[in-house]
Parts: sequence; structure tokens; C-alpha cells
Amino acid sequence: MSTTEPDALLTPADVRELAAALGVRPTKQRGQNFVIDANTVRRIVRTAEVRPDDVAVEVGPGLGSLTLALLEAADRVVAVEIDDVLAAALPATIQARMPARADRFALVHSDAMLVKELPGPAPTALVANLPYNVAVPVLLHMLDRFPSIERTLVMVQAEVADRLAAKPGNKVYGVPSVKANWYADVKRAGSIGRNVFWPAPNVDSGLVSLVRRAAPVVTTASKAEVFAVVDAAFAQRRKTLRAALSGWAGSPAAAEAALVAAGVSPQARGEALTVEEFAAIAEHRPG
Repeated sequence: MSTTEPDALLTPADVRELAAALGVRPTKQRGQNFVIDANTVRRIVRTAEVRPDDVAVEVGPGLGSLTLALLEAADRVVAVEIDDVLAAALPATIQARMPARADRFALVHSDAMLVKELPGPAPTALVANLPYNVAVPVLLHMLDRFPSIERTLVMVQAEVADRLAAKPGNKVYGVPSVKANWYADVKRAGSIGRNVFWPAPNVDSGLVSLVRRAAPVVTTASKAEVFAVVDAAFAQRRKTLRAALSGWAGSPAAAEAALVAAGVSPQARGEALTVEEFAAIAEHRPG
């Protein structure tokens, strides 16, 4: 359904020219690395399986490389940008490069962690090159706040991608893995080289696909109660759950009782448990 010109996407020269005109220098503080390769952003949109009826939300659009590719494929795009200069400039970039689609774009000038609502129809897809330093909290906040998001594809630091997609028993399985799995089926969806960014980061990047669970985790415990068990289990991940959960339960004996009631070995460690097992433990908290 693309109504765009083939040259609508930003080239490396376009990105540098835009940045120079705005006086923008990517900052480490915000973890900014701008994508400068049109093939990469199109690949991200393809991998995200963005459809013509999707309302896509993007966090951290920067100069608009991925935003333009999303506008080619989705019905509407809402971009959330915290940076004052970038937020002010993006609508003009969209208008200049994709005038036929400009009315399908909306900008929210905000910290993504503070966003409670978005303009227009409910979002159905989240596609973003997430700043490395806030990737996990932003991802979890958006999945929690907007249950209409069915499909997510995020580009994050490779080791964060590995952690998010890790399964029980994997040595990098931890808090991000369990919490992401509360909302979605999570898997690695590819790798991205350093040379498609400006400036080139000193770490590799990875794509993570999250497809919203068809049915939520079945439990009588609240999400907050389940996440409290997860946080406690991994705060001291080398310890057995009997020891790691003693503070949460009130004592090692109380932790052991809750674990046995949930059908989990008190000698197990957090990295061995599924999100369903953490939920079962939460249901048996003493008190």
C-alpha cells in the first residue's frame, strides 16, 4: 500500500545533514545511536511483520529513519521522543519526505516511562530501536500499559537481546527474561551489525520479537506479587530459592513451605524456573 517515493528513506548523508542542521550530536547519556541504513530499517519493519492495518508505536525515533519505514508499511505511526530538539524536528522531516502519509503520523514529546496514553486508535505493534540504557524498563512499561500491542520487535544491545529471549536453565536467564515472558512469547529475531549506526556503537545489537500471549499466565496472584518473587529470587541468584526467598517469605522455613506448596524444590535456583512456577510460588506466600 506504499504511496511513497523510493528515496523517501534517510541515507547516511541525509542523517548527518539533518543532525548538523539541528546541531544534534548523539549522546551517550541517552544511549543514542542513529540508524543510517535504509535496508536495515526496511528489514526491521519486515521482521516485525507490520501490516497495512497496524497502528505502530515507536519509542526513540531520533531523526526518523525507522519512522519513515514504518509509515510505508503501517496504517498509522505514533512516535514517542524525549529529546526536545529531535521531537520538534521530526514532524517536519515526515512532512518533507512523505507528505502523502504525514496525516498518519503523531508525535508524543515525552519520556516513554511516563506515557500513560497515546493519541488516536490503540497501538497494535511496537517497533523501536531502544536506547541501550533504558531498553528493558521501557519495553516492560509499554507492554504493561498498552495491552492492545500484539507484536513487538525491538532492537537492543546484543547481550540484552540474549537475556530477554533466554529460557529457563540458560546462564543469562534472569529478571528481564521472566518478566518479558509474563506478557509475551519471546525470541531472538536476528542480529544487526555496528556499521548501520551513527555513531557506530562499540557493542553488537540484536532484534527481539515478542508476541503477546494469547492467554495470560493463569494465577490468582497479581503481577506485582509474581514480580516480587522474581526480583527476590534473582537478587541472590547463586543461592537456593529457600535462602533467596527467605526475606520475601519471612524466614527460610516459611520460604521452604511456600516452595513445597507450589511444587518447586527448595534447593532449586531462580534460573531454573518458568514464569508459571514463579506465579505458583507467589500464590503461596505466607501471611
